[in-house]
Amino acid sequence: MAEKWEADSSASFLRRLGKSSHELGQTSGDGSCPDIWELDNGDVVVIGADLTASYESRLPDGVSIDPGERLVVIPRATILAAKADIPDA
Repeated sequence: MAEKWEADSSASFLRRLGKSSHELGQTSGDGSCPDIWELDNGDVVVIGADLTASYESRLPDGVSIDPGERLVVIPRATILAAKADIPDA
């Protein structure tokens, strides 16, 4: 059985996956949200809108949000732009 995954808060940002919000035309200010980043340990960081409260009563069967977790929504264009940077395996 695989070990339980735990986030490593000491991991550093390695590279952006996809294009920045500015490149995608998703922001008009100085902010850079939403975004997707790979960490130096291979984990991925997603920066987006925290919609946990909006979705927690409508989660599909078998899906849960544990304490300390948040449901984050990003634009479709952000994940599509990152697709080429995400390995198949």
